[in-house]
Amino acid sequence: MIRYFIIALSSIILLLGGCSSTSKSEKIAQDTDTVAAAPVSFNADSAYAFVQRQCQFGPRVPGTDAHRRCGDYLVSTLKSYGTTVIEQTGKVTTFDGVNLPLRNIIAQINVDAETRILLLAHWDCRPWADKDPNPAKRRTPVMGANDAASGVAVLLEMARAMQTKLPNIGVDIMLVDVEDWGDDEGGNDDSWALGTQYWARNMHQQGYHPMYGILLDMVGAADASFLQEYYSMQYAPAVVREVWRIAAALGHSNRFFSKPGGGINDDHLPVNRAGVPCIDIIDMRMDSQYGFFDAWHTTDDVMRHISPATLGAVGETLLTLIYSY
Repeated sequence: MIRYFIIALSSIILLLGGCSSTSKSEKIAQDTDTVAAAPVSFNADSAYAFVQRQCQFGPRVPGTDAHRRCGDYLVSTLKSYGTTVIEQTGKVTTFDGVNLPLRNIIAQINVDAETRILLLAHWDCRPWADKDPNPAKRRTPVMGANDAASGVAVLLEMARAMQTKLPNIGVDIMLVDVEDWGDDEGGNDDSWALGTQYWARNMHQQGYHPMYGILLDMVGAADASFLQEYYSMQYAPAVVREVWRIAAALGHSNRFFSKPGGGINDDHLPVNRAGVPCIDIIDMRMDSQYGFFDAWHTTDDVMRHISPATLGAVGETLLTLIYSY
């Protein structure tokens, strides 16, 4: 079982029977092919620099100095943009018996707004490049430029942009930890997304229930292919349709394809199980060996694969969504 598993749509079984988007998420308008420009701009070059800055720490493997120093950087950066930051710390035990420190970072924008959405990405790196074509490198940590510094970078740039004009709704940016230390051989699906599972059991605020969530995972490759992930369509179809509609209206249909994708075992599943409808914007390659970009879980997941244009397409789409309220 790989960390993200592609499942034939004809045979997939929904993990949480009957679950779908809430009535709040169904209020999203979908009756027009035009969108109003957001009053703030997404700077793709700035987002690219945020990917690069994370990689400069080295692989952000939980429990390492690089991981600690990058976490400090993320917290200080988010605070510098005027967000209210909550750090959720704890301990988790991995499938192979390693006890790891956990550090989820939640940044709140427009804290007084009752209507909120959740944006998230994981900020840790896989401790071993088990899919590297060179067997000698398969115990080497993954740099994780795309998986998933790219998603973190988009969220950092969005936070920077939103400080200039607060949206009408509240936005919570959650950088989740210990996502990528999972069992790729034993079929243990619950060995992944430990940080998000921890958050789902211990939410940062009592009674927290945003309208919906959007997960960003591997959103930086030049030739990215964002398909409509299966579980996203089961739990929050209205959110998927609106995000893809906005992307198309902004001219990003060359990356956001209105085609069904497989089911992915990713951070959005614990969020959905916790009662928050959540979608996954993730680069899926149905014709590749593992279903993702070629450098996935290899030592080649480095900056040369990152495209400012792709980061910009994702960030511009989400900012337009946020300021549509």
